[in-house]
Amino acid sequence: MNYQNRFYRKVLSVVASAALLASVAVPAVAAKEKHVSPDKPFELTIMHTNDTHAHLDTVAKRVSAIKQVRGESANSLLLDAGDVFSGTLYFNEYEGLADLEFMNLVGYDAMTFGNHEFDKGTATLANFVKDAKFPFVSANVDVKKDKNLKKYAKNKYASKPKDGEIYKGIVKEINGEKVGIFGLTTAETVEISSPGEDVKFTDYIEEAKAAVEAFEKQGINKIIALTHIGLNDGGGDNDLTLAEAVDGIDVIVGGHTHVQLNAPLVVEAGKEPTVIVQANEYGKFLGTLDVTFDKKGKVTEYAGKLLDVNGYPEDLEAAQILNTKYKPAVDEMKKTVIGKTTVDLVGGNPAARTGETNLGNLITDGMLAKAKTINPNTVIAVQNGGGIRTSVSAGDITLAKVLEVMPFGNSLGIMQLKGAEIKEALEHSVSLAPKANGAFLQVSGLKFEYNSSLPSGQRVVSVEVKEDGVNYVSLDANKTYTVATNTFTAKGGDGYTVFAKAYNEGRVSEPGFVDWEIFTEYVQSQDQKTVSPAVEGRIVGIAN
Repeated sequence: MNYQNRFYRKVLSVVASAALLASVAVPAVAAKEKHVSPDKPFELTIMHTNDTHAHLDTVAKRVSAIKQVRGESANSLLLDAGDVFSGTLYFNEYEGLADLEFMNLVGYDAMTFGNHEFDKGTATLANFVKDAKFPFVSANVDVKKDKNLKKYAKNKYASKPKDGEIYKGIVKEINGEKVGIFGLTTAETVEISSPGEDVKFTDYIEEAKAAVEAFEKQGINKIIALTHIGLNDGGGDNDLTLAEAVDGIDVIVGGHTHVQLNAPLVVEAGKEPTVIVQANEYGKFLGTLDVTFDKKGKVTEYAGKLLDVNGYPEDLEAAQILNTKYKPAVDEMKKTVIGKTTVDLVGGNPAARTGETNLGNLITDGMLAKAKTINPNTVIAVQNGGGIRTSVSAGDITLAKVLEVMPFGNSLGIMQLKGAEIKEALEHSVSLAPKANGAFLQVSGLKFEYNSSLPSGQRVVSVEVKEDGVNYVSLDANKTYTVATNTFTAKGGDGYTVFAKAYNEGRVSEPGFVDWEIFTEYVQSQDQKTVSPAVEGRIVGIAN
């Protein structure tokens, strides 16, 4: 069966588009099918990944999915929207080169840089670039003065790109049709990663306009933006703004915000529509977009889907490489002792879901410390108790145990919230008390009292914030506070609609650091890598 026929093509109303986004606010967006033009259409299948973050345990299934889709598509591209680096022990051990072997094996056509590609500086990134069997694109990242990357930087739009080189954009010729691909990387990288002073980030809107103009001057009318700026990120750049501000972009293949777009979005703000896709995170899905262009390069029809890689068998070659070359060392690393605790660290169900625990305090203290390095104005951190899966016995703390406590790999989000919104979140936290609730928040930088005998929504009787890091003062309902949490919660997970509203309004930035790494770093920063957290009265229930 032809691959494209596997998509159920349907008309999507604006209402359906809103439901698809799970309450992500999308201004000037309409998701609807176009009717195919009889004028010599060109059909293209775009496979895409983003924010894989070194999650390689399912990579053999991803390889299998890619091979199947490619085998059933006459014209195809395979693109990655960045953040291959950081997130699991595979990166800690191999610094991206394990991921690269599989990307080379399956034949990616291009990749843009994510912010995490710069986490270990440009020397590590240069090793990744030089061994790649595909080119890199990023129009707004200038590396020509960086000592490690300048030898690979071409600073142009290339009609004949070479593997292992960095371009503003490239031209891919597919069965006689030319497609322009340019890249964009979030300017937040300067604050949330380590690119160094010689890597410069320029205005993404102006660079996108220049890219479209450069391709159109070559007679290219099918243009793809491969971006790592986020769908609706609050950090200052995002795909929705890009689509509205720059005419001539046909497709945006995005990353950074880990959004699970189960079907494409379409922004119709200019002369032609722009289709936007993003494939969640951690290699869970292979994104697919079937798009039809008329002879003028206008999108006339599209259909997209995320393919769950767990529905595919492992590619035998990829599985053998993973299991013999890379996995054994990672399994050994899990035995690594990252620190010690002099007391039992209490988590799990029901402890972390019913009251303050010392492990909850330790996790949120680490989260707050990390957030302060990114935004010094951060004064509060909150962690859903359902994300603290188990306890840790006194003694050595191993990486394996840390991953057992925090198995989801949730990343850091930094929110701008009014005091009234913080109180609303705390009300939700204790709405089911004294019953166990995964939404119950562990906290740092604040303390509160609640009375579970009062009606839900009216239980929080006092909230104080440690604004200066030392002294508690009463929460001001009208004041804006900077609050750290994980992005699961920030996007409305566990019923936090108040956080989801902030996210949808662009009041959440996503620096992307992973919870277990933040925790490990915090423990290792303590004297002799030893912790002794206690319950401090941050959360007090006063019901009779």
